[in-house]
This record gives sequence, structure tokens and C-alpha cells, in this order.
Amino acid sequence: MTLTPDTSPEDDDLAGYDVNGRMCIATRESGSPDELIRFVAAPDGTVVPDLKRELPGRGCWVKIDRSLVERAVAKKLFARALKADVKAADDLGERVERLFLLQLLQMMNMARKAGQLVTGSAKVDAAIRSGAALAVFHSTEAAADGVRKIDQARKAWHLGMETEEEIPSFRLFSESEMEGVMGQNAFIHAAVLAGQAGEGVVKRAKMLEQYRNGGQSRAPGGAGQQKQ
Repeated sequence: MTLTPDTSPEDDDLAGYDVNGRMCIATRESGSPDELIRFVAAPDGTVVPDLKRELPGRGCWVKIDRSLVERAVAKKLFARALKADVKAADDLGERVERLFLLQLLQMMNMARKAGQLVTGSAKVDAAIRSGAALAVFHSTEAAADGVRKIDQARKAWHLGMETEEEIPSFRLFSESEMEGVMGQNAFIHAAVLAGQAGEGVVKRAKMLEQYRNGGQSRAPGGAGQQKQ
């Protein structure tokens, strides 16, 4: 569904705010827009996520955590926050996750076109050891030996350059999920490089991992497994 904004999200009801910023309807804790997901009521009375924060009308906010979205659905918090007789689908938490995944894969396509994504274990290894890699990605089907070799390169760079953390590593999607968006550009191993698109990939990967993992991103510690 595509809507053209006719009012600003800044016109949201003040019940969705506190003095420090927007408020999560599930926890009643405030946060910045980058820490929260915005939801609005569609014309048909359903609750829809507004990840880009650009749809018109009153909005409400939930922290980037699937369990909190599901709590808001179960407790019917959206109708109260939006002050409308709206229906939140039982699978809203899953739908939001799919949108996060779609945004990430679309940004990866942009990074590839901008020359800010390389694929294949040899190119990924070279990008890590040269310091060009911002983050590495593995498909969920990637063999343990291939992941281990790339992890060794990440560790070698971290120790050799005495960086605060290793280059982040993600394992968030399958080849079939990639093929649906990226077509023949699906990969087993990839690295994103410095640049606006590459940075956008890392930001969206952390958001997806955070959403799946109870509001926490495990990226610096290694390749996070996809939630089944």
C-alpha cells in the first residue's frame, strides 16, 4: 500500500510523546525516532507500520522489538493510542520483520550498484584485510568452514589494527529470500564498503537484528543466526 502524505508525522497526537521524545505504547518509555517504529491507521481501519515515518495521520510508536509489537497487538494498545476503532493483524509482528528484511535487501542492491558491496569469500577476505569492509554478511546456508575463515580475517584485522571491536558480522537471511529481491545477485558471503549505501546497509542490518533479538543487536560479536 502506498499513501501520499498530506500531513506531517509531527502532527501526531501528544499522547504519543513525552518531554524527552516519542513514547513506546508497549513500555511507556520514550525514545528517538531511530529507536522506535511508527504505526498508523490505514483507510480500511487496519494498523500498518510506517518504517519511513512519512505516512499521513495520527501515529503511535513501538520500540524496535518484535515481542513488544506482539504485546501491543495482544493488549489492543493500537486502538487506544490511535484513538480509533482499528484492527491490528495477529501477524503484525511478522509483517514488520518482513518489511525490515525487504528494506535491507533493497539497500544491498543499491550498495552493489554503487560499488559498495563485494561478494565471494576471496573478495570479502581481501576487503576485511585491507580495512575497506564496514560489515560482512553470510547467508544462512553458508558452510561453517567458510564463515570460520572470514571470522579469522575479522579477528586478524581487529588485533592487528587494535580496533575497539571486530568488523560486524551478520547472518540474517537465506539465499531464497535474497533471490526474491536481488535475483542473480544473491550471495553466500558479502562485505559492504564505505559509502552512503554501505552505511545504510549496516544501519538496516542492525535494526533487523535488534527487532529479532529483543531490542538488542549482536553484530559486533559475530554472525547472528536467523530466527526460525
